[in-house]
Amino acid sequence: MNILAIDPGSTSTKIGVYRDGGTEKAVIDHPRPETERFAAIMDQFDYRMEGMLRYLSQAGFGGLRFDAVVGRGGLVRPVAGGVYLVNEAMVRDLREGVSGEHAANLGGVLALSMAGRHGVPAYVVDPPVLDEMWPPARMSGLAGVERRSMFHALNQKAAARDVALEIGKGYQELNLIVVHMGGGITVGAHRKGRVVDVNNGLNGDGPFSPERTGALPVIGVLELLEQGTYSIDELKVVVARKGGLFSYLGTVDLREAERLVARGDDKAELVVDAMLYQVAKEIGALAAALSGEVDGIVLTGGLAFSCGFVEKLRRKVGFLAPVFLRPGEHEIEALIAGALRVLTGVEEAGIYMGEAHEDRS
Repeated sequence: MNILAIDPGSTSTKIGVYRDGGTEKAVIDHPRPETERFAAIMDQFDYRMEGMLRYLSQAGFGGLRFDAVVGRGGLVRPVAGGVYLVNEAMVRDLREGVSGEHAANLGGVLALSMAGRHGVPAYVVDPPVLDEMWPPARMSGLAGVERRSMFHALNQKAAARDVALEIGKGYQELNLIVVHMGGGITVGAHRKGRVVDVNNGLNGDGPFSPERTGALPVIGVLELLEQGTYSIDELKVVVARKGGLFSYLGTVDLREAERLVARGDDKAELVVDAMLYQVAKEIGALAAALSGEVDGIVLTGGLAFSCGFVEKLRRKVGFLAPVFLRPGEHEIEALIAGALRVLTGVEEAGIYMGEAHEDRS
């Protein structure tokens, strides 16, 4: 089988071509001066499509016939985990940004367009709005405000499945706490194959990260607005893009922060330790949510490449359960694996129902 995987990010589009049982991957860079020419994410469609077609031609894949095209799921309406067929309802919601605007929204739209060229189906796998939270996890403490599930679902699920193979059990048999640590940090409680609780790392929940604030004291935020330090729109940008390490140290690169620590910068040491401290607290909280029944803690994402950060975190949480490392992001592999499960009949693709998916009862 031949499968094309498409993973759009803010400054790149990752491509994976699966054929003959192997995968060739590439990254098409999109410098910020080029993407900033576009007023909205969806305005980048033609620009990204041209880049993909150019890569496929230059790499010798121009004449390859695909059996399916799979894209990174975007911010559609909340759905359960799994593989979904890209249909008109999904494309409409991706274009409208019903759950927010993100480069991932291009994944399904690009996949459907490319699939149309080959007369094959297009899929998305485990979108970021994957919602399997149990009822207590939804309550925020204020009526009318509900905790929302929005996280690195694709990579978390892929890392969890991989660790399950190592343990020798099915993903649906295990309780795992999966920690995706990148520009944003999300920590999910995977109970018997469902992510029953997770922090919304994009919209101000959980630990702070290299570029996101995480949870903030509400009164302090209201005072900033009252004082005119930020407008509401400005504060939204700060929460998602200019918080965390960037707010304190002016960098979103943990490696740079660790170099400051190595040179004796006390402030940098405190900030890095505080980020680690908050991640450990989130892991401990979810261990309690799972009644202490935890088969493993999985650390994934770019920050998991930092041996020092990982070792300190392991010392803090290792008493709860064995710690497994899956550094980096494995989204292309996860997309292809999802498409293969459908093409080989292991899994049936779900049908996205648009507004009907809002009913999570």
